[in-house]
Amino acid sequence: MEEPILSTIDLRKKTVKNALIKKEMVHVKARVGIVIDISGSMLPLYGNGTVQEVVERILAIACHFDDNASLDVWVYDQYFSRLPEATEKNFDTYVVDHILNNTNIHKFGMNNEPPVMEDVIHKYINEENSDLPVFIIFINDGGVVKSIKKVIANASVQPIFWQFVGIGYSDFKVLKNLDTMEGRVVDNANFIHLNDIRVVNDETLYDRLLNEFPSWIKEAKLKRIIR
Repeated sequence: MEEPILSTIDLRKKTVKNALIKKEMVHVKARVGIVIDISGSMLPLYGNGTVQEVVERILAIACHFDDNASLDVWVYDQYFSRLPEATEKNFDTYVVDHILNNTNIHKFGMNNEPPVMEDVIHKYINEENSDLPVFIIFINDGGVVKSIKKVIANASVQPIFWQFVGIGYSDFKVLKNLDTMEGRVVDNANFIHLNDIRVVNDETLYDRLLNEFPSWIKEAKLKRIIR
């Protein structure tokens, strides 16, 4: 009997599961969100399908961690928008339907990260407080404002881990110094740099995205930030 041909999202879910097995995280539950830069320099990546593929690749992580198999989504430039959840039912045209064709979203302006970060915190801490940890993937293609450091430091007592992903060829000076930031209860943020995320295979991407989340979970439990 021939095995059924798996869809792209099913293949990616399988790759995520393998990564979680290696990291002894297969039974971990978490809420998952993605924050996507929509400043002017990101326009080509929305146009060529890169952002759509990123949503699908991150959704595969959410399908394992989140009981509802859904991915919370934000976009931001100098303003931010909290969008409908991405799921296996709507992901295939998510960027066109909910971002590019959404006239309520401010698009392709300047970047300003703290307001959207504060909204992420507000959603998970004030609106939907839970015992579950939160895993945020933050996609950015250029320099971030330095004041994100204060937001990250203040959020170190919250059950939120920030995984920043730099794409493109900026120097990402602020994000590169996240691991050495002082004044935090736990190290609650990590940064990886991918010049061209399209050429990074799923196995490598998931291994790098999930590299520091396990150690944060252990430390956050020791500090009683999460159960």
